[in-house]
Amino acid sequence: MTTRETVSDDPPGTAARTSDAVAIHDVRKRYGTRQALDGVSLQVGRGEFFGLLGPNGAGKTTLVEIMEGLRQADSGTVRVLDTSPWPRNIALLPRIGVQTQSSAFFVRQTAREHLATVAALYGASGAAADRTLDTVGLTDQRGTRVEDLSGGQRQRLAIASALVHEPELIFLDEPTAALDPQARRSLWDVLRALKQAGRTIVYTTHHLDEAEALCDRVAILVEGRVTALDSPRNLVEHAGSPTRLLLPPERLTLARATAIPGVNRASVEGGSLVLETHTSGRVLSALDAMGGLEGVQTRTPTLEDVYLALTTDSEPQTDGRTGENHA
Repeated sequence: MTTRETVSDDPPGTAARTSDAVAIHDVRKRYGTRQALDGVSLQVGRGEFFGLLGPNGAGKTTLVEIMEGLRQADSGTVRVLDTSPWPRNIALLPRIGVQTQSSAFFVRQTAREHLATVAALYGASGAAADRTLDTVGLTDQRGTRVEDLSGGQRQRLAIASALVHEPELIFLDEPTAALDPQARRSLWDVLRALKQAGRTIVYTTHHLDEAEALCDRVAILVEGRVTALDSPRNLVEHAGSPTRLLLPPERLTLARATAIPGVNRASVEGGSLVLETHTSGRVLSALDAMGGLEGVQTRTPTLEDVYLALTTDSEPQTDGRTGENHA
C-alpha cells in the first residue's frame, strides 16, 4: 500500500505553538492486542477546517476522544488550545464544542427551549440561543418540538448545541451522516459559514466529496497511522490517479479502445466504455479524430481516488475491549 505523509516543519517533540489549536506528537493507544493508534502526529492550526478520514477501525474515534479529553493516550503528547486535555480538564470544556453522531436531545422541548437549556449549562444567554438558531438556519423551527424535527433539522440542532457557547474549537463527528442528498448539501452551507467565520473545526466524515469541498487539510488514517496529510488539492495532484473518459459503449470495441496510444486500461462500467489515462489530451485528440467528442465525458481524479488507493487493503478491526468496530 502506498503511503504518503506531509511532515510538519517543527522538529519532533516541539511544544505546541500558539498558532496551533491542536498539537499531537507520537500518540499511541492500545486496546488489548490491538494497536488503535500507532505513533500519530499532526497539528491543527487555529481557524483551520481539518478533516479526519479513514475506514472503520482506523482510529479516528479514539483520536478525537483523546483530543476531547474523554480518553487517555498510552504515550505521546497532546495539547489542545495550549493545554493538556487529560486528566479531564474542566477548564477546557467551555472552550470546545462537541457534536456526535448520537447527540442527546430534550425531545419534548422546542428547538429554542432545548438550545436555551444547553446555553444555560455553559452560562450563555437566551440571546445566544436565538443567534445560534439563526446561524444554523433553524429560526423558523424555533417553536417546533425536537421530536418533530426532520433528521436534517436535528443535525443542525446538534451543531447548534456545540456552538451556542461560542467555543474556540469544534469537533464534528459525521455531521451529515444518514441525511438525504438535499439535506446534506443544505447542511454544507452551515459548515461553510462556520469556516468563513474562522472557527477551528476538527471533522470526521465518510463523505469524500464533502471533505474535498470543505476541508483546508485532511489526514487519512489507516490502521492507527497517518498515511496522508495535506490539502485535498495537493493530495489529488500528487496521487498520480488516472483521468477517466466515459464514452457510449457502442462507439468502440474494448480491443480498439485499448489500442489507442495513452490508454492505460479500458473497461465497460455502468453502461459506459471507460478509458483510463494519464495523458487525457492525447487520448481526446485521438477520439476526436476517430469520430468526434460528442457524448464523451471526462472524470478527473478526486480525493476519493486517493482515499481508495490508500485504504483498499485495510480491513475493519475489532476493539479488544468490546469486540465492536471502532472508528
